[in-house]
Amino acid sequence: MATVEVTFTPLPAHVRTARLVATAVARRSGVDEALLDEVRLAVGEACSRAVEAHLRHCPAEPVKIEMTAADERFVVTVSDHAPTAAAQAGASASGNGAAGHGAGGNGSEQAAQVQDDGSAFPAGFGLAVISGLADDVRVLSTSSGVSVRMSWPSAALLP
Repeated sequence: MATVEVTFTPLPAHVRTARLVATAVARRSGVDEALLDEVRLAVGEACSRAVEAHLRHCPAEPVKIEMTAADERFVVTVSDHAPTAAAQAGASASGNGAAGHGAGGNGSEQAAQVQDDGSAFPAGFGLAVISGLADDVRVLSTSSGVSVRMSWPSAALLP
């Protein structure tokens, strides 16, 4: 299967479309019907995390999703271009930046993200949810952003 790429403006309304596209591509890639809800929820969580990061740091940059099926796996990678917590730490120390967007993934992030309703979730909360939904989750954090790679088993590829 060829790679399907989707980029979208970082608006919460576009997360639903991303979930629907990912579910359709997963179904076409041979992912079992019983796993499609997990794909939909995990992609939605990863896209929501990326949208939130973009809205804070780079609202003009699009969020990118790549979906492919290879070696009997359906793989989705959601990438953002927002500065990571490590890149922001230097700017914060000099008084020029805001807190990072909580993509630690290793549990070392202790900051809390304050939501509009006043509640706070530990940084990386969304990544913990994703880890419970996907078979394999890998988070790559660089100075240019964060990529969340998720995968699920798929049947033989359909023509």
